[in-house]
Amino acid sequence: MYLGLDLGTSGIKAMLVDDRFATVGVAHAPLTVSRPHPGWSEQDPADWLAGADQVIAALLRDHPAEMAMLQAIGLSGHMHGAVLLDAQDRVLRPCILWNDGRSGPQCAELTGRADFHGIAGNLVMAGFTAPKLRWVAQNEPQTFDAVAKVLLPKDYLRLWLTGEHVAEMSDAAGTLWLDVARRDWSDELLAATGLTRDQMPRLVEGSDVSGHLRADLAARWGIAAVPVAGGGGDNAATACGMGVMTPGTGFLSLGTSGVLFATTASYAPNTGDAVHTFCHAVPETWHQMGVFLSATDSMTWLSEITGKTVPELAALVPDRVTAPSPALFLPYLSGERTPLNDPDATGAFLGLQRASGLADLSQAVMEGVALAFADSVIALRKAGTVIESAYAVGGGARSRAWLHIMASATGLVLLEPEDGDFGAAFGAAKLGAACATGDISDRVFTRPAVRAEVVPDAELAERYAKKYEAYHAAYPHLRDLGLNRI
Repeated sequence: MYLGLDLGTSGIKAMLVDDRFATVGVAHAPLTVSRPHPGWSEQDPADWLAGADQVIAALLRDHPAEMAMLQAIGLSGHMHGAVLLDAQDRVLRPCILWNDGRSGPQCAELTGRADFHGIAGNLVMAGFTAPKLRWVAQNEPQTFDAVAKVLLPKDYLRLWLTGEHVAEMSDAAGTLWLDVARRDWSDELLAATGLTRDQMPRLVEGSDVSGHLRADLAARWGIAAVPVAGGGGDNAATACGMGVMTPGTGFLSLGTSGVLFATTASYAPNTGDAVHTFCHAVPETWHQMGVFLSATDSMTWLSEITGKTVPELAALVPDRVTAPSPALFLPYLSGERTPLNDPDATGAFLGLQRASGLADLSQAVMEGVALAFADSVIALRKAGTVIESAYAVGGGARSRAWLHIMASATGLVLLEPEDGDFGAAFGAAKLGAACATGDISDRVFTRPAVRAEVVPDAELAERYAKKYEAYHAAYPHLRDLGLNRI
């Protein structure tokens, strides 16, 4: 048996699988996000530990015999968060999350201080970890001076499980402190942020053993002191769950944020269009991503302001749309990454008329998210990464209408895996298996069978190409209006 723990923004998930990777049990615990100021996004790491304890207790209650046979634990989690610890491993302040935009002013400063683009392989964006620490240094200097260790969110769970300060390559690459080609911390990039290697956790590969379960936890739970894998950032772990470990087919994640993921065999950064270039969770492998911040979160926002549930809004859109919505939606509700790199970007509805109804707006939101994915397809291809098909995963992928819109707007053939959960918790469990067995072959990281393919509709694709022109042209005008500065 192998256990995967995935720390998500809205909840923590535990998945127990057997040695054939069939699901034995799943447990969830909800989490909340604090937004004390506009553009801020924080969580209390203590809530993560409470949630992890809750989901493990649920599996122990429901599957005691299987949990007694546990061989390893794998970890996954949302990336870029800053967990700041003092010399006694006490949390100094709430974790600043991936979708927090407060450190925008620090990004230009850091860009001028060191070769982040060349060494880290990515633009300096407000969502990444390094500018968050620069913000803390300038705005909370007493806190910054007390920092003994900086951990990523899932690695704080690891500290609780094992007592070890450890990070792995895929998540560490999202800090902007990693030399992504060399797979090691960069002293130059750390110094630019006022930090040293001593304040960083030890690095391992995601398929390596990072430590073992603490004896007191093992005794309390009645299980062995099993190894804990390095694991992966949420997207790399999802790729492990989908078997996306070699160049070719990628995956498209339609979750809170939107991700288009493609594996690469070498380090090949392209910062021009804000493409993310990170290490994969297995050795000698890298990946590229187009990322934007409000995918299903855009539908959640529309739900909140209309009082309709997301399923009610989705039901207003036919399974197979025949024409674009007359309205245009820009999904920049939390700023934007690929390709804009603008934490201050704002969303908008355009083209509204008196006749516009909720069905038009719901379809426009789906289309706006699909056009954001089209941005990522173009950015990856400009980076030299060819991607023609992608597994569709995430909560939004359950919508047939959205997948049909997505395929026609992006030109990708979308692959629907057979029933099963192939997300980050599943990938974390597979990384647990890899660390226990030493096997990183296709036997562990198998691709799922495809239940159905969603192919682009040629006529609709042509119309979406025209709508994309308007979508692409709208952002500069909206930015120049400066509505968020009034």
